[in-house]
Order: sequence, then structure tokens, then C-alpha cells
Amino acid sequence: MSSLTAEASRPRPTRRGGSSGSLRARRARGEMTRRSRPIDGLLPSPPVTPLVVIAAGIVAIAIGSLLLRSYGPRVRVGRLLAVTPGVTVASARELAASGTRRYVRVDGRLDADEVFPDEHQRPLVYRRRRIEARLRGGWRVIDEQRESVAFRVREGIDEVGVDADAIGDGLVTLVRESAGTAGEVTGQLTARLAPDTPVRLRIEQLSTVEHAIVLGVPAPGADGAVLMTRGTGRPLVVCTLEREEAMRVLADGARARPVAAAVSLACGLALLVAGVGWALVAGSAG
Repeated sequence: MSSLTAEASRPRPTRRGGSSGSLRARRARGEMTRRSRPIDGLLPSPPVTPLVVIAAGIVAIAIGSLLLRSYGPRVRVGRLLAVTPGVTVASARELAASGTRRYVRVDGRLDADEVFPDEHQRPLVYRRRRIEARLRGGWRVIDEQRESVAFRVREGIDEVGVDADAIGDGLVTLVRESAGTAGEVTGQLTARLAPDTPVRLRIEQLSTVEHAIVLGVPAPGADGAVLMTRGTGRPLVVCTLEREEAMRVLADGARARPVAAAVSLACGLALLVAGVGWALVAGSAG
């Protein structure tokens, strides 16, 4: 009995190896925890919501719209060339006779009773000369001269007149251009400009050897003849070029900006549709 009591009261040896291993493991885990905390703080991962996608779409559409607006009213002319419905010349005359104001497109050959020649003896019906100066980041017209005669668009035996006085930014044809600086041009027009101001002369003209696309509203003229003119809040457009060439002229030969605008608008619409669809699905699931 005394021997059992003595054995029980005797201190038991501890396992140094096992205790040290446990301590080292705890220290290692603590060190890993301390190291992982800064990384977790540096890499937050907020959830993406439908509102973020919709906002990105709106921003992309805004950027594309701003790029297109940098071309001014000529962007609208390009859009009208693409979407305006076409009718025959006879149908255009019927619209005018019925008093219906409808913006339409007619195609045909330009014709006139009288013409005037250019320096190459081409029979012209309309010519516009503009002197422009580059001011405040854009081209500004500082002088404009026009020459024109009464002309029309002919389709077979049918014809409809064109209101030459209503032609503005809607003239889309090949442009003859010469450029220089104000110091190289003599005259009162450029005298008030700085000598190093860029200036250019642009000549646009229409001749009876050309076919044309005319967009406008058929309406009776002052002499009773039917004229294609501006109306319904849209300009009169006269274009003698194929679609691709017309778009290049309207963009002033630049390709990067129109492509960037188209990509921005397409991506913006896609993001907007995706975000709205996501929001609807999330709302129905919730």
C-alpha cells in the first residue's frame, strides 16, 4: 500500500519532443495568419452588380455619342441616307399633288435646261466655293459663294425639281480642296487672321453627267412645279456618291473616329441589355 502511494506521488516525466512540436506548429500557424491578413486587405473583391454593368453601358453610349457629335450635322445626313425610304419620281409628284408632307428618297439623273461650264467644260448645275479657317479646334466658314441654275432629277420620262436654295450641309459629292495658311492668301477675308492660321478652299459641284440621290419633301414650288426641298425638320440632301464613298466624305476621310464611335455604341448597348436582363432575372429569383 505504501509502495503504491509512493509510486503515485512520484512526478511523471514530460515528453519534451511532443510539447516542442506542438508549440512550433502553433507558432507557424500564427505566423501564416499574420502574413495572410495584409494580403486579404490589399485584394478586396466587392461583388459586381447589375447596376455596375448598366452604368458601364451608359458611359460607353455617351462616349460614342460624343464622338459622333464631333462631326456636327453631317452625321445626321449619313443616317438619313441610310434609313430614308425610296419612292419613284412619279410617286413623289403624287405626294406633292395630294399635299402629303413626307420625307422620301428619289434617285435619277441630274438634268437642266441651261447649264454653265467649269474650267474643264463640264456642264454644271450647281457649284459652291467655301473658304474655311481652322479656329478653336474646328473649321469655320469665312466666305461662301454659290452658282446654280434650275435643275431636276429625271427618272425615265418623269422628273422632279430640286430646290437649289435649300441645299446646305446636305450636299454630298466629291470635294476639290486646296490648303495653306492665312499668310499665303491675300485679301480682306484672311487679313484679320493670324498668318499661321490653317485655311482651305473647298469646291463642291453638281453636273448633268451625274446620277444623284435626293432626300427631301416633295412640294409645289412658286411656279407650280414640284420641288424636292427640306421639310419635316430634316435637310434637303443631294448625294452623287455611292454609300461607302459618301460615308467617307461625310467623315472627312477619317476612319478611326467613326469606327471607335460604332464600337462604343455597340458595346454600350450590349452592356445595357445585359445589365437590365441580369437585374430582371435577379429580381424574379429573389
